[in-house]
Amino acid sequence: MKLIITEKPSVAREYAKVLKVDMQNKGSYLESNEWIITWCVGHLVTMSYPERYDEKLKQWRLDTLPFIPKEYKYEIIENVKKQFEVVKNLLQRDDVTEIYNAGDSGREGEYIQRLVFMMAKPNPNAKIKRIWIDSQTEEEILRGIREAKDSSEYDSISDSAYLRAKEDYLIGINFSRLLSIIYGRRLAKSMNQDYFAISVGRVMTCVLGMIVSREREIRNFVKTKYYKIIGNFTNKKGIFKAEWKVSDKSKLNNSPVLYNESGFKKEEEAKKFIESLSGKEAIVTELKKSKQKENAPLLFNLAEIQNECTKKFKIKPDETLEVIQNLYEKKLVTYPRTDARVLSTAVAREINKNLNGLAKGFKDEEIQEIIKKMIDEKYSTNLIKTKYVNDKKITDHYAIIPTGQGFENYNGLNELQKNVYKLIVKRFLAIFYPPAEYNKINVTINIEEETFLGTGKVCTKRGYLDILKPENKEKKEKIQDEDNEDDEDENLDLDVLNTLKKGQKIEVEKFELKDGETSPPSRYNSGNLVIAMEGAGKLIEDEELREQLRGAGIGTSATRGEIIKKLERIQYIKINNKTQIVTPTERGEKIYDIVNQAMPDMLNPKLTASWEKGLDMVAKKQIKPQIFMDKLEKYINSKFDKLVVKM
Repeated sequence: MKLIITEKPSVAREYAKVLKVDMQNKGSYLESNEWIITWCVGHLVTMSYPERYDEKLKQWRLDTLPFIPKEYKYEIIENVKKQFEVVKNLLQRDDVTEIYNAGDSGREGEYIQRLVFMMAKPNPNAKIKRIWIDSQTEEEILRGIREAKDSSEYDSISDSAYLRAKEDYLIGINFSRLLSIIYGRRLAKSMNQDYFAISVGRVMTCVLGMIVSREREIRNFVKTKYYKIIGNFTNKKGIFKAEWKVSDKSKLNNSPVLYNESGFKKEEEAKKFIESLSGKEAIVTELKKSKQKENAPLLFNLAEIQNECTKKFKIKPDETLEVIQNLYEKKLVTYPRTDARVLSTAVAREINKNLNGLAKGFKDEEIQEIIKKMIDEKYSTNLIKTKYVNDKKITDHYAIIPTGQGFENYNGLNELQKNVYKLIVKRFLAIFYPPAEYNKINVTINIEEETFLGTGKVCTKRGYLDILKPENKEKKEKIQDEDNEDDEDENLDLDVLNTLKKGQKIEVEKFELKDGETSPPSRYNSGNLVIAMEGAGKLIEDEELREQLRGAGIGTSATRGEIIKKLERIQYIKINNKTQIVTPTERGEKIYDIVNQAMPDMLNPKLTASWEKGLDMVAKKQIKPQIFMDKLEKYINSKFDKLVVKM
């Protein structure tokens, strides 16, 4: 007999359908003459609390810390004991010769199943294999079974998963207890409570630090007003605007009257400068014309789509993951818990299957129009030498894309699920469309060695923008003064700039003053907080730059949404349901102050990211698990030595 263990019942049913064998439903498993299929229900096994080692450890006392066991204890979770016994009995059956671990294809999925195997002690004569798949389609499940590797091939991922759990366990238990003992009474008094337990965690506390630090930056921010000078210049075709900026030859170069390169500190100084230019000759000294191309953005990974769903649908990251997990289980999209934003070469070679599936099966008018245009315009579907295919940027799974299958399940989706699915489909189809094209003109005007700069930019071919940013028919798309973010005037006409020539004298119609004001940093919302976590505490708005700089982040794609959810649940942060804006609570700020005083490095994203990098190195067999564990224990002991001395 061959035994398959999935992560949940719905996935087990899909395996049963795919195998097309007459399965008898045994309640907690399915069985035929050849196959047995059963399931976990998420975690069945967990790490034991300290009191399971020794009843005395239930009390939080300094003389029992730090708690670092030589051997770790695990136990069955009480409310799933029945299912564990079912799985255990099946694993131990004498007639089972092959066991297939079909848990979720990621570090957490590996951990869930390895814990079960560790506690259940499977039939020693059975071969244990690992099914690792990218979607729940029939063909992918069959491939996964056919190409299942020996379980030992995934030992390094298992090692990384065990270490991650031990790290979170040791840091959470030891430092929550220690800080509660040292600061708990003081904090309880300030909160008018009898008792206060401080909860800290390797990732959670770091994220809290990001949120509190940002809030205090905003709170302490002092706005500064400054004044810009805009020149209105004219020729036969009409008027265009250009902004003054200080240059090396300017009489105000390095002048204390300036706030920045284009702003004056005081209005009267700006007016005085305008007067000095009145009636003077204006000459076009430089004219640059260029064509620009902009390709469609990279595909979604989990962090990117969580951010996009927060912006578009105002939902939290964990809700987005829940939606995409549902789409994955219904065979509509590929594996959601991925950090990659590109495809593998192997998948790219077969991508027409996904496209053909969408063309035939997805009865959505807008999507069918997009696909029809691809066919009519004969857009290439060969992605191999594009930025969307890169085997080096893929670890466990490629980007989230539609499978081109599962449409029998589509009508059963709710509106949000349909909207998220369509978002994934459109991002996918956009990569086959041509780039957007722009004409751009930069003009430099000189008035007695004072420089005015103007920019005009217009979209000449929309390309992929037809999919991701549909044109507003009432408003012709023009992008002006793109280098001046706070320029409210959007009437700069490219046609006027096109008629200018280098060396040409032009008339100054007028100069105008424009108020500027410095802005505080924006608060995080729940979506871009995930992006900041992925970037090790840096919120990089530019998508291309974000991809270039992406390295070991804080947490993983699978856990970031849950971390934010936990911070909200324990009332360290608040998330506005309408805007998704994240702010710290009074309690959260007090915890931040305590951690900042006692062990500030826990608030440092670089430190947290370095731990994550270490786990990744274990998974890639670049370091041995014991090296990581030794460093972790050394870190905990050194922190305790310093903190206890402070007492």
